[in-house]
Amino acid sequence: MVFLVAGSAWGPAVGQWGMHPNALLDSCTVLLKQVLRFDHPADMVVSRHFREQRLGPRERATVAETIYTVLRKKNLFTYLAQHGSGPTERRLSILGFAAERDFLLGALTDQEKDWLARCDQVKPEDLMELHRHNLPAWLVEPLKAQLGDDFWPLVESLNAPAGLDLRVNTLKDKRAEVQKELAKAAIKTVATPYSPWGLRMTTKPALNKLDAFTRGAIEVQDEGSQLLALLVDAKRGEMVVDFCAGAGGKTLALGASMRNTGRLYAFDTSGHRLDALKPRLARSGLSNVHPVAIAHERDDRIKRLAGKIDRVLIDAPCSGLGTLRRNPDLKWRQSPKAIEELTAKQAAILQSAARLLKPGGRLVYATCSVLRDENEAIAQAFGDANKDFTPLEASDVLTHLGVEGAAKLCSGPYLRLWPYLHQTDGFFAAVWQKI
Repeated sequence: MVFLVAGSAWGPAVGQWGMHPNALLDSCTVLLKQVLRFDHPADMVVSRHFREQRLGPRERATVAETIYTVLRKKNLFTYLAQHGSGPTERRLSILGFAAERDFLLGALTDQEKDWLARCDQVKPEDLMELHRHNLPAWLVEPLKAQLGDDFWPLVESLNAPAGLDLRVNTLKDKRAEVQKELAKAAIKTVATPYSPWGLRMTTKPALNKLDAFTRGAIEVQDEGSQLLALLVDAKRGEMVVDFCAGAGGKTLALGASMRNTGRLYAFDTSGHRLDALKPRLARSGLSNVHPVAIAHERDDRIKRLAGKIDRVLIDAPCSGLGTLRRNPDLKWRQSPKAIEELTAKQAAILQSAARLLKPGGRLVYATCSVLRDENEAIAQAFGDANKDFTPLEASDVLTHLGVEGAAKLCSGPYLRLWPYLHQTDGFFAAVWQKI
């Protein structure tokens, strides 16, 4: 069994390298030591490293994928690394090195080569569970209790790199036309099976250099995230609120659904995240979006809109554990205490946001978490405490919107997306209508 990632699907192809393998391995080692402190999100640390180091595109791809491979398989690699010699971070980087084996061997000592060969002989069936699932202990039992036999398929999906989905801006272009345009640029895509707006890519090209991107015809957005916006079913001329808008991926999808009419508020407590929306908003062609930085969920600017809004989407702050394919560091940075704090915040945000709705209005609560505590438990508690909100079946809503096989996406009345079943990130959504 070879645990080394030798030229992953998203990694660099074989060819000429711009630097010596030992220098590239050293770069991985230095960066991994910073990432494993877990004091900042891994993507931030990686981005900072690339700003400080002069690396070519191929080298950056290798370093980044090496780091993320180690984060995905940290339990296993830590176990294997203890039998080697030299700095731990170097051994971990060797195990996760995201390029062809021959290139890597050019950086290794004879002792390291012997150790790596022994690692290759380890069979998965001989490993303890913690070295196979690569999850923190506190997360294992809740997922096993929730999923039963599906626990291991979930684990396998979370320990693999995520694909890349695009959302076509229907305000400007049609999906089929954009797909043809990308094909002419040698970028192969397939239509997403559920979202009517989505294209799934088989590679990860530099999108920001494409005309389709610069003119606002496409945005990177997971199909699951697109389905959350679809559930809101925002219509022309309505008053709509994206309550936790962040960088605005769902905001842009909602604005396009509204055909650039009505009024769409993008609320967030982080002005920095809303600033990231501005260039995306400029490309999108939308003029009905109003970004608003708020202090908290009880902000006076929210109170003034009470009872006036047609649709509210709450993509609540959450653990992000549904995005472990993209953000594997989250499983090591989260904790039961953090989840407890998040659930209290989620319940408070949902209750406050619900006050915005007028009679007949729609409320959608969503997370990118796989945990019941952040999902069903929050939705059920809200429903019990708010009898003036009628729950809607997510499968009925999606079927009405033309999504084929919508029932496959749902569990009970809720939208429940899983990487191993739907090839999306893990998402949850509950839908209500205000009486």
